[in-house]
Amino acid sequence: MARTKGLDLIEVSPTAVPPVCRIGDYGRLKYEQSKKDKEARKKQRNWELREVKLRPKIDVHDYEVKAKMAERLLLDGGKVKVTIMFRGREITYTAFGKRLLDRIAKDLENSAIVEREAKLEGKNMFLIMAPRATPLGPPRFVHLKTDTAHHEAETAEHHDEADDHHDESANGVAESGTDAVATIGGASA
Repeated sequence: MARTKGLDLIEVSPTAVPPVCRIGDYGRLKYEQSKKDKEARKKQRNWELREVKLRPKIDVHDYEVKAKMAERLLLDGGKVKVTIMFRGREITYTAFGKRLLDRIAKDLENSAIVEREAKLEGKNMFLIMAPRATPLGPPRFVHLKTDTAHHEAETAEHHDEADDHHDESANGVAESGTDAVATIGGASA
């Protein structure tokens, strides 16, 4: 039948008894299948695991930078592995690392859940966090760019007003209606 119609005999299920076949254009079937696979991959969420590395004796500002990076990665939809690296004798103070991982978990609790608790493997202690489906509140470290642009505009306006006021006082001109005396080099003119 397939030869008479000029089509292909396509085996759908070879393991069935009897095997299931259908008549159709094999090239078109492969094309449609690749389109379905591509669409399924597009809808699938890829959980990319990104890593943020810390040291047990991290400074406050460095901690905030790393926490901001982790929060940004979580908001982008990926999982984050926070790793504390111990060197030399620091491994004897694993409690510092545990407290640091607990602190970052607490700081990022609005946008993340702890998927795997802090665990020590070799000279590294790590914690895996996944993004929350619905955040509990606003992000703690990542701020919107519109807020910073608004703040910069206000700062520029305030700076311009201060320059105007500074120019008037530098010329020696008083703002009141009385006669002004300009001073040059400390002597009155």
